[in-house]
Amino acid sequence: MNNNIIEVKNLNTYFNDKQILKNINLTFEEKSITALIGPSGCGKSTFLRTLNSMNNLTKTFKMTGEITIEDEKLDETTDEVELRKKVGMVFQKANPFPKSIYENVAYGLRIHGIKDEDQIHKTVIKCLKDVALYDEVKDDLQKSAYKLSGGQQQRLCIARSIAVSPKIILMDEPCSALDPISTLKIEDLIYELKKDYTIIIVTHNMQQATRVSENTVFFLNGEVIETGPTNEMFLHPKEQETENYITGKFG
Repeated sequence: MNNNIIEVKNLNTYFNDKQILKNINLTFEEKSITALIGPSGCGKSTFLRTLNSMNNLTKTFKMTGEITIEDEKLDETTDEVELRKKVGMVFQKANPFPKSIYENVAYGLRIHGIKDEDQIHKTVIKCLKDVALYDEVKDDLQKSAYKLSGGQQQRLCIARSIAVSPKIILMDEPCSALDPISTLKIEDLIYELKKDYTIIIVTHNMQQATRVSENTVFFLNGEVIETGPTNEMFLHPKEQETENYITGKFG
């Protein structure tokens, strides 16, 4: 049985005439965690953003090839609002809305047409509990999200992304701006979320890749050099470039 929730075939991407990704072929299994690693500028974030059509917001972006998510091909007829409901995104820097903690999570439900305040309330509380934030904020849910610490803001952004019941969560270096304690909290959370979501995380942190992911994809100069189970790749890389990168010879 095919458990792949995402299939990418012969993907090439361009900004203006500069090619960023070259002939990418990858599959991602449902309810798994995959780390995308590689040096800056190798195409990891561009790849991540093709999966929810974020690159399409840039007029000079072009792509060829095929991306299928849950057996639906992404093309010009794709409803991007619906796509981003299914494929949530958590950015490098926490980006809460200028609203209360409560409304940050409720907002997505409201824009997707949910009007039942009781249902919204239950979902907000559940999501805050799911990201282990509720106990820290329960006495002041109307406080501005901007008053939270960086790590709390990032967990709030994850709560916001899961409120609309996505199938997939994309994370673009979600811990790079955080202190070590907040980082470990987010990593624990990522591992918990795997029960319900497919997670793809871009990380520069090799230890983080080994701690949270089951599979790793190594990008270099816009190409996939190697992909496979994380432990295998880190212990016995098949390609010399992979070994050079993970042992710190470049990057």
